[in-house]
Amino acid sequence: MAINDFHGALEPPKASVSAPGSNGATIAVPAGGAACLASALRQIRAAHRYHLTVSAGDLTSASQFASSIYLDEPSVGVANRIGIDFNAVGNHEFDRGWHELQRLQHGGCAKLTSAEPCRIERFPGAKFTYLAANVFGPDGQTIFPATALRSFGRGRRKVAVGVIGLTLRGTSDLVSPDRVAGLRFTDEAEAINAGVTSLKAQGAQAVVVLIHQGIRTGPSSGGVQDPSGCDKPAGDLQPVLAKLDRRVDLVVSGHTHWAYVCEFARANEGGAGGPLMFTSAGLYGKLVTDVTLAIDPDAGRVVSRKAHNVIVQSEAYTGSNGPVALTEAYPRFAPAPDVAGYVAQYVAGAKATSAQVIGHLSGPATKGPNAESAQGGVLGHLIADSQLAASRGAGAEIALMNPFGIRAPLVPKAATPNAGAVTFGDVFQVQPFSNRLTTLSLSGAELKSVLEQGLDDSGPKQWLSPSEGFGFRYDMARAAGDRITAITLNGQPIDPARRYRVTVNSFLALGGDGFSLFTKGTDAVLGMTDVEALEAWIKAVPLRSVPAEMREQPTG
Repeated sequence: MAINDFHGALEPPKASVSAPGSNGATIAVPAGGAACLASALRQIRAAHRYHLTVSAGDLTSASQFASSIYLDEPSVGVANRIGIDFNAVGNHEFDRGWHELQRLQHGGCAKLTSAEPCRIERFPGAKFTYLAANVFGPDGQTIFPATALRSFGRGRRKVAVGVIGLTLRGTSDLVSPDRVAGLRFTDEAEAINAGVTSLKAQGAQAVVVLIHQGIRTGPSSGGVQDPSGCDKPAGDLQPVLAKLDRRVDLVVSGHTHWAYVCEFARANEGGAGGPLMFTSAGLYGKLVTDVTLAIDPDAGRVVSRKAHNVIVQSEAYTGSNGPVALTEAYPRFAPAPDVAGYVAQYVAGAKATSAQVIGHLSGPATKGPNAESAQGGVLGHLIADSQLAASRGAGAEIALMNPFGIRAPLVPKAATPNAGAVTFGDVFQVQPFSNRLTTLSLSGAELKSVLEQGLDDSGPKQWLSPSEGFGFRYDMARAAGDRITAITLNGQPIDPARRYRVTVNSFLALGGDGFSLFTKGTDAVLGMTDVEALEAWIKAVPLRSVPAEMREQPTG
């Protein structure tokens, strides 16, 4: 059983899975939440004498409020209770620094961040094992084990399954540099292949890879979305798969938040092993990938494999686009009482802070076309406006927000008597990283280069969301480095030679999300956190209007 990108989703995340309905059309199935996930895993597990439960990274961080304010200790507690055996480190595991990540493994109450640990209970640490085959510390050793071996059965029927866990090589580009100082992230395929050789020498008959890297799929040919489908796969995982040792039997992936069950055609397909299966269960515990490997102990190898994604249907909810009801097309998983009770104590502890109304918003503020959008939409503009206002004292003229740093929509309460109300918990969910605002100086030419960097052909594209008065036009048909066709500030073209004061979050200022050119900025001034800025902006007026204008537009 495999999950990935759980992101501390203790409560049902008010999110759905798109899947085929009973009439053949795509329907939205409400899913997720730790207690329902526990029930799904236990039901699947009960049908199999031999089993492993694994996670392909980002188990913690970018989490729900009730987990994040407690340093994700409850997310580790949930993982202990639902029976996770191994978790590969993902990029978000490093958000609070690698020493704090090691505390999550080993337990204890050492204060390694600005937040206080062990506020509800003494933290025992993870009962499962973190794996980090391609993450090396200052001593030249991996910061967690690279591999693990688990045996099943007895005597002649005994088999051993080897597990390799690792994160994407580009993790250092996705985390504030100070959080990974002293670490080295190496090539994924090389780390996996070294692990295969080691595990085979130890007698592994099957090798499973947990990697925090993935793909996205395209629109299905029939127009119906299937979480176990694999239409038009493309992404950064595929070049890694092409380099893997043929003795790898299964790859459990993540990072892209996509759901799929795919097969990768290996070179010389007629040889041993056949196509390589690789899977992903989306995010937030909305799905569980149920994988069956049949192993012949006499031959010492996997002889067949099959997999499908099980929807963890939980409870109905109302989102920004209206109600999402339960469906009879898929089973519903009742909350497991023990996990529900455990989660409840953390939710209760966080409730008073989370429920504080901090202001009112004119309507829902969301990203672009979907949660994974590379454009920030009106929410990106709202955040940029808040950061500009919060850093005027540092001379800020422009603020820019990275859409991939926006983790949830901001949906005010619809019902009276407090219609339009926004709580601190709502605001925190949008930006759960507490990055500091950083105001720095860039020339107009450097500012253009930064915008170009978001649209180049190196890594995922990302349109930085601009603050009010700043805008740009782009043409994706042009060559990389020449796609920005116009930039204006308060209606005037940007002067390439003039220096402008620009505010971004500290993650971007340190080169995060691949925006390395921000590190060229000078005269940096630190300000409040991004959450504080958004809170202050919303509460500054009786009703904050959601921005309506488009500030980044295609040419033509």
